[in-house]
Amino acid sequence: MIREETARAVLAEAQKSGADYAELFLEDNESTRIEMIDGKVESANYARICGAGVRVLLGTKSAYAYGADTSERALLEIARAAAAALGEAKAAPGGEVSLPLTRFTTPVRRPFDTIGNAERVEVMRTGARVMKQTSGEVTQALVRYLDQVQRVTIVSTDGVFVTDERPRTRIFLQAVAMNGSEAQTGYSGPGCCRGFEAYEDVIDVEQHAKIAADMAVTMLHAPECPAGNLPVVIDGGFGGVIFHEACGHSLEATAVGRNNSVFCGKLNTKIAADCVTAVDDGTLPGEWGSINVDDEGGTPQRNVLIENGILKGYLIDKLGSRRMNLPSTGSSRRQGYLFAPTSRMTNTFISPGSDDDEEMISGMAEGLYAKKMGGGSVNPPTGEFNFSVAEGYWVKNGKIVSPVRGATLIGKGSEILLKIDRVGKNMWMAPGMCGSLSGSVPTNVGQPRIRVSGMTIGGKGGAIE
Repeated sequence: MIREETARAVLAEAQKSGADYAELFLEDNESTRIEMIDGKVESANYARICGAGVRVLLGTKSAYAYGADTSERALLEIARAAAAALGEAKAAPGGEVSLPLTRFTTPVRRPFDTIGNAERVEVMRTGARVMKQTSGEVTQALVRYLDQVQRVTIVSTDGVFVTDERPRTRIFLQAVAMNGSEAQTGYSGPGCCRGFEAYEDVIDVEQHAKIAADMAVTMLHAPECPAGNLPVVIDGGFGGVIFHEACGHSLEATAVGRNNSVFCGKLNTKIAADCVTAVDDGTLPGEWGSINVDDEGGTPQRNVLIENGILKGYLIDKLGSRRMNLPSTGSSRRQGYLFAPTSRMTNTFISPGSDDDEEMISGMAEGLYAKKMGGGSVNPPTGEFNFSVAEGYWVKNGKIVSPVRGATLIGKGSEILLKIDRVGKNMWMAPGMCGSLSGSVPTNVGQPRIRVSGMTIGGKGGAIE
């Protein structure tokens, strides 16, 4: 950890070109990654990444410099580079800020540095074995494992001096099912902000392996999805990726603060159906997207974005706060020292409602039940999206009549929010990695089962009886 005297010297150097704010971010990140195919380890990698970055602000102007050397001499050079990049010649602000140290850590029962690779591999082999045993049509079982501990120190002229230790682990299971020349995949990728005890306490590898295998086999025998504009039921968990991508990014200060969002200037106005309440909450214990402190040293919080259809707030970092004249929401995040921080999501979800899950399907004349969402693309300024459905089922006369594959959901986030007519009672989340201006960060997406009264379904199939 950096000495306080060194931190003060770095901040002072960074302000020599007139910055009204300076911030030092130090990172020490250790990670282990292992990949396995059919029970055989294909690769194993241990990495340790260390470095530091200095950011300076003057009003809404910013500059950032970074380097891998964290010696005092190197930190001062980084600070000079940031100051020079600001391009100002004003005198630095006077006075010395108070820097009381605050330490954060996520408690773990089994730290990763006490775990041998043999134990990691055994967990992975369990997943591979279950996928292969689920069906003779599963021809390949791929397992990827990650654990990491990111240790950071953040010091700023706002009087911030904090350290944080952030453990995370995730296991990704993918099954490939084949029938002659036809192949389909299924997957599940649970993760959390805990130590290795996660595989005893919260992650059931066998259950997730069976989910992946069953999905691959089901989709192998599914016909192509029909196309049309019809009701769609979207399941919970990763179904929340549509809100995350098509709406969540448009509520971040990186978009709103630059007047580059469809939701600019719409606070306290109706943007969604009355049954929709959406939240971003970085304080949930042990969750994949949770943080003890944000990457500017701010306090994470439960941010209500939409309440009963009314837009209540945005996700705001320090620079966004200056641009928008609104307080920070503890939403500043970055992948690591190579990136300046920006406003980002943490655990973002549609809150539980009061509707019955089964009625959403039984009350639908015809449409699609999207049990699991896949990847997609979004145009953030407009919210227009195109998402694949990884596991889908066709509904007719209130009953599921067939699995379908090749389905896509096409729409505009601001319009879909207003067409949600059912929100279920049970919300759950699923992990992912979110990419944006400040790199790739762990985030959860989530929702209960919801129904959209009508949206465009893309597919190559004909009518399904």
